[in-house]
Amino acid sequence: MIGFYNYTVILTYISLLISVFGMIQAFGGRFRTAILCLALSGLCDMFDGKIARSKKDRTDDEKLFGIQIDSLCDVICFGIFPAMICFLIGVRGPLGSLLTGYYCVCSVIRLAFFNVLETRRQAEEEGANKYYHGLPITSMAVILPVVFLLQSFIPEVAFIVVLHFVLFIVGTLFIVDFKLKKPNNIMLFLLVAVVAAAVLIIIIFSSYKIPKLRFPEMPLWPVIKKLFGVLIYPL
Repeated sequence: MIGFYNYTVILTYISLLISVFGMIQAFGGRFRTAILCLALSGLCDMFDGKIARSKKDRTDDEKLFGIQIDSLCDVICFGIFPAMICFLIGVRGPLGSLLTGYYCVCSVIRLAFFNVLETRRQAEEEGANKYYHGLPITSMAVILPVVFLLQSFIPEVAFIVVLHFVLFIVGTLFIVDFKLKKPNNIMLFLLVAVVAAAVLIIIIFSSYKIPKLRFPEMPLWPVIKKLFGVLIYPL
């Protein structure tokens, strides 16, 4: 099989699987489970780099694969997944669609730029980078659960407006070039504690319901016949 499957990338795969499961839960209206999945994906991402670097005899291919697979999974876990949650909550319409797209594009740009810098850096030096360039995309796994706590204290319309601002501000910070020092172990512990507390409060007290998307029920075969009829006998 192609790819690598050792312990250096397993946590990244697990993070992706958790986010995909969270997306399924969100589409089913089980929003508290979706937020929990987002937080768990963020937790996995906090430590996957440390685990990967613990293998001292990684080949160059393994290192490059780790950079690419981490970013590809991150764009789903912390780019598409949070944007989808915001859409389901109510960030819709022309402005909502524009901001959702803007956030996703900023996510991709930020991760592509990271890949370029990290590939160059690993070719020149060993160890972990001590600074982020721009806000790390994983931060949405901290920001969105904390922001979601507001829905218990402010009207629903105001909460949706806040989500619009969050997508714009966080997306912009992804691509603004500023140096942000990576958190030490104490700071990581505090971040985990804050997110865990936020998720726990959401699970216990949140009553927010995501409106389920309704798709028109139409048998597949008539659709296929109609499509082929148009293709074969165009008007």
